[in-house]
Amino acid sequence: MRILIAVLFAAMTLSASAQQGTETVRGLTVTVGANHAPPYRIIEGGPPTGLYVEIFRQITDRLGWKSHYREAPFRRVLKMMRQGEVDVMLGALKTSERDDMMEFVAPAFPPERKLFLYIKDSGRIERYSDLYGKTIGVLEGSSYFNRFDNDELLLKKAAPRYENLMLMMEKGRLDVVVAPELIGLYTVRELGLSVKVSPFFMPGERSWIAVAETSPVLEYSDDIRAALKLIVAEGIYEDLVLKYMDQYAQ
Repeated sequence: MRILIAVLFAAMTLSASAQQGTETVRGLTVTVGANHAPPYRIIEGGPPTGLYVEIFRQITDRLGWKSHYREAPFRRVLKMMRQGEVDVMLGALKTSERDDMMEFVAPAFPPERKLFLYIKDSGRIERYSDLYGKTIGVLEGSSYFNRFDNDELLLKKAAPRYENLMLMMEKGRLDVVVAPELIGLYTVRELGLSVKVSPFFMPGERSWIAVAETSPVLEYSDDIRAALKLIVAEGIYEDLVLKYMDQYAQ
């Protein structure tokens, strides 16, 4: 009888733990590498926040983890992932070049259009072919979509932040800037620039919670996915996405 009770208790404990997505080591501290990219990752000027940060916080709260953020330009965050200086990256797009340094654990963040922003009418993009002959601003180390990323005939100039790119365009050093929708619109509004949105855009794809191949956090990939499913089922995920879309997609 004692054996039967013990078995039943163990089964109940495992079942409850699996439903909550918390079958993990309590007290784990995760180091997150993040570039300052409002409204997704707002790392400067106070405690880290933003859509991706809030979603990840909901996950770590259910796992009993703490998070420590290290801010750096996007390209530097990729290097820190490769060198094992950080455990997690929020919002990475899945590419073959990154497969050897990180595990794409959960497609946790919603897809977002890539916009082509311009100031002068000569920078307006109506079809992909209009990009040829233009000087295009891109974020250092970032990936947008395959054809664009691999097109060696395009003239691209990189900068560490979208703020830099918008100011370069204002000064006439760029014809057009390509940016994820919310980041682009947020940056333009914060800088107070008169920037227009081209009719041509590219659909987005989900971005990921990525874990460095060398990180002990990788052992708990199933727990991360379970916690994500839980916040989706509870409606928390949808509430956070709508909160930021309502606030910034204008």
